[in-house]
Amino acid sequence: MEWQPDEQGLQQVLQLLKDSQSPNTATQRAVQEKLEQLNQYPDFNNYLIFVLTSLKSEDEPTRSLSGLILKNNVKAHYQNFPPLVADFIKRECLNNIGDPSPLIRATIGILITTIASKGELQMWPELLPQLCNLLNSEDYNTCEGSFGALQKICEDSSELLDSEALNRPLNIMIPKFLQFFKHCSPKIRSHAIACVNQFIISRAQALMDNIDTFIESLFALAADEDSEVRKNVCRALVMLLEVRIDRLIPHMHSIIQYMLQRTQDPDENVALEACEFWLTLAEQPICKEALSSHLVQLIPILVNGMKYSEIDIILLKGDVEEDETVPDSEQDIKPRFHKSRTVTLQHEGGDGEEGEDIDEEEDDDDDTLSDWNLRKCSAAALDVLANVFRDELLPHLLLLLKGLLFHPDWVIKESGILVLGAIAEGCMQGMVPYLPELIPHLIQCLCDKKALVRSIACWTLSRYAHWVVSQPPDSYLKPLMTELLKRILDSNKRVQEAACSAFATLEEEACTELVPYLSFILDTLVFAFGKYQHKNLLILYDAIGTLADSVGHHLNQPEYIQKLMPPLIQKWNELKDEDKDLFPLLECLSSVATALQSGFLPYCEPVYQRCVTLVQKTLAQAMVREPCCSYLIFSDWPVATHVPHFAQMYMQHPDQYEAPDKDFMIVALDLLSGLAEGLGGHVEQLVARSNIMTLLFQCMQDTMPEVRQSSFALLGDLTKACFPHVKPCIGNQFGSSVVFSYTGAEMQPYVGLVLNNLVEIINRPNTPKTLLENTAITIGRLGYVCPQEVAPMLQQFIRPWCTSLRNIRDNEEKDSAFRGICMMIGVNPGGVVQDFIFFCDAVASWVSPKDDLRDMFYKILHGFKDQVGEENWQQFSEQFPPLLKERLSACYGV
Repeated sequence: MEWQPDEQGLQQVLQLLKDSQSPNTATQRAVQEKLEQLNQYPDFNNYLIFVLTSLKSEDEPTRSLSGLILKNNVKAHYQNFPPLVADFIKRECLNNIGDPSPLIRATIGILITTIASKGELQMWPELLPQLCNLLNSEDYNTCEGSFGALQKICEDSSELLDSEALNRPLNIMIPKFLQFFKHCSPKIRSHAIACVNQFIISRAQALMDNIDTFIESLFALAADEDSEVRKNVCRALVMLLEVRIDRLIPHMHSIIQYMLQRTQDPDENVALEACEFWLTLAEQPICKEALSSHLVQLIPILVNGMKYSEIDIILLKGDVEEDETVPDSEQDIKPRFHKSRTVTLQHEGGDGEEGEDIDEEEDDDDDTLSDWNLRKCSAAALDVLANVFRDELLPHLLLLLKGLLFHPDWVIKESGILVLGAIAEGCMQGMVPYLPELIPHLIQCLCDKKALVRSIACWTLSRYAHWVVSQPPDSYLKPLMTELLKRILDSNKRVQEAACSAFATLEEEACTELVPYLSFILDTLVFAFGKYQHKNLLILYDAIGTLADSVGHHLNQPEYIQKLMPPLIQKWNELKDEDKDLFPLLECLSSVATALQSGFLPYCEPVYQRCVTLVQKTLAQAMVREPCCSYLIFSDWPVATHVPHFAQMYMQHPDQYEAPDKDFMIVALDLLSGLAEGLGGHVEQLVARSNIMTLLFQCMQDTMPEVRQSSFALLGDLTKACFPHVKPCIGNQFGSSVVFSYTGAEMQPYVGLVLNNLVEIINRPNTPKTLLENTAITIGRLGYVCPQEVAPMLQQFIRPWCTSLRNIRDNEEKDSAFRGICMMIGVNPGGVVQDFIFFCDAVASWVSPKDDLRDMFYKILHGFKDQVGEENWQQFSEQFPPLLKERLSACYGV
């Protein structure tokens, strides 16, 4: 007999559903407790499906809520549902998929796909055939409800649908979906395209077998009157461009014309999907050939899309000019994740690190809007196209730009400033002649009465910081720095944020050029401490840390220390160990400690002890969650056996205590690295009085790669700063990440263990840039202390070694590495002959090497020239790019 509800039980459930819609916190808490009680009764879920599917007398929101509570129960407890309950729910879902209410149909569809995602696609064999059969129903509601459920299943289980486990149902489903592209209902047409779209990127065989029919069907829907259909057509074409461009090339001219229209679609969601097409096309080899003749149409469309809409301005509170006293709400502050410090070297040139592009600015700029919108997509598209077409883009832009940048309407002017920033990377060479006029105009825009203009001007100026720094300081650097510092103290929070970020970029580019202005800069940044709300305070830490990285030991002056350290230490003392605001503060202090060197001594002990405590706490909490890695690297090191009280509490009550956040450990290890690097030998007493070596051994075996990475970096810094404390802990084995830069005699036994691995890493394709640089520095240092042992392998690594280090700025790491390579060339000059041009290029990358290092370079270059003779040298140097030839001649007389 079919299950029927008890009337009293039904009324109880209905009352609970009504109460759960109350805004009262106490009522909500009581509802949660009641739900937990009712979940002990297996047929409680029967009541929920009954309210959703059968109790038509109830209002739709209550019925839908009943279904959503059931969905949550399925996610959490489905494996505990009795078979009779599970079967009843599945039957009711399929019997009521055609409910007259769109809300109820959608809720049932969500419930079906949630059950399916719990491994039930295999255990519910009638589901897919029945849903596909229901598509043929003459009742619109049944057809639409079934399609809605299928679309959700396609989204959640696309891989499974294309697998042998289900006997490849896509072979039937894809042709079925394609039939509905011509359905009279736009909603059904939209569902059909959305279902097929789920299988484009994975290149499902069933779709590939029907690819031409699919593309023809899309073309037939290109001018559909329904915006949702047009959006899904655009989405399909963008994905096909990525995976089956071969099928689109014959139609490319027509597709581009179509996408030009759709990028201007009155429905912004359609325009956004179409705008993605230009981003994807820019990544294809055919981009330049396919798009060149269309740039005259495309560029004005993208530029137009970069304007703020009226709704954007309302959401961004564009009419609010002063909000510095308004506290930040929780949602204003995005979750923050620590980035590991480990020897990331700064690069010359205007290029950022991998992944750093215009999207980052736009995320900062529009963070109260949705994550991705037409303005952001248009700006990103212009950015990538500028990188494809370079200066060929400018004829289509320059006239437009002039009209935008000097427009009386602030919204249009603001979009022009964004355009100028978007093309900075790709069109830099072509823009150089205009920058002497444009940069002063942008600096003036920093004083604009509209906050959104001031904030975008900050960002665009940061995109041209490399050029600004290359000019005489009084021309542009000083005026820009002066105005940016004023904007750091702006009365608008968005401008403060943009100015702080832009100033950090300027610091990276200007480096020691800022030393004459340090007092003024520090006065401003310290004043901001008392002015900023929560979110911008975190960005301020980054600006201070970047300043320390950029000016280095020049910060170690009593006057500067007295300005900077009191507010930093005050914040340090205010924050609790579990406060995630410690992440940016510890990162900042790490840079400051490295820069201040002995100047940090008065502050080092409490900072050091707290870092050790953070590491110890996190390790103890992690100890009860996961086993150590199975490999041991330093066999003689002691392991801590004591588990502190808080870890015991976590073991006993894991539901009441959160799992450890290892970012706390990583930032603490990185700050300890900063202390070791900055304090040098002064850190010895701190290490002697703590158990850091024991903790470090445990960190090196952690399951998380970032923890191990920071651990090895700290070990390297401690090795340099206080080797006597490290040496007793090293057994007969050690990790290839550690190189002791002490005596050659101590290193000789280990060279064979690490060198082959290092050479393999530096020659490995697609190795991350930072790893390549660190590997090259390690090889150089190893060659410095053991040149006889390393030099025989010179020919195997010299080319990637030179290309890895040519782009980093002059610093101590680069200095020690190049001394090593020079010593190895002295031992094995033949090892560099084939790739000598790469060595010449790497030498030319130095701006001001120390005198003795310059002499080493001079001797090697002239020795090579003398050996081959003047005529051969002339032929050889003809291969040099003009700038390299000029630099070697000026600096080394060759």
